[in-house]
Amino acid sequence: MKNRNLNNIDDWATPDYIYDELNKEFNFNFDPCPLQHDINKWDGLKIEWKERNFINPPYSRKLKDAFVKKAIEQSKKGKLCVLLLPVSTSTKLFHHYILPNKKEIRFLFKRVKFEGYNTFGEFVNNKCGMHDSMIVILKNK
Repeated sequence: MKNRNLNNIDDWATPDYIYDELNKEFNFNFDPCPLQHDINKWDGLKIEWKERNFINPPYSRKLKDAFVKKAIEQSKKGKLCVLLLPVSTSTKLFHHYILPNKKEIRFLFKRVKFEGYNTFGEFVNNKCGMHDSMIVILKNK
């Protein structure tokens, strides 16, 4: 059994094969939560986003929920917001926020192998996440 007492790290990069394919389709010009970003310089939850946003939020509940709600707010201003999220269809976030505001949901085949530093400080890019993933495209206005 995995040691659940280890500190979980909430900063994982989207694999290039996922981002590149989406970027070809949507031509992103902003990422409000980039890998290893110093939030003392700017906080993606507190600033205005650009026109075409890719969002792979931290998966801790409070931050994930906050980025989804911010993406919905930004999409209602006419901005494109495409999110990479864990599949969790039985949650309030999914039913009360994502479903009513989604333009499209794409469920990914196989679990995503995110890139980042594990709890031991080792860089890894070959370990699957704990959840299946989905791409959520929000309605513009």
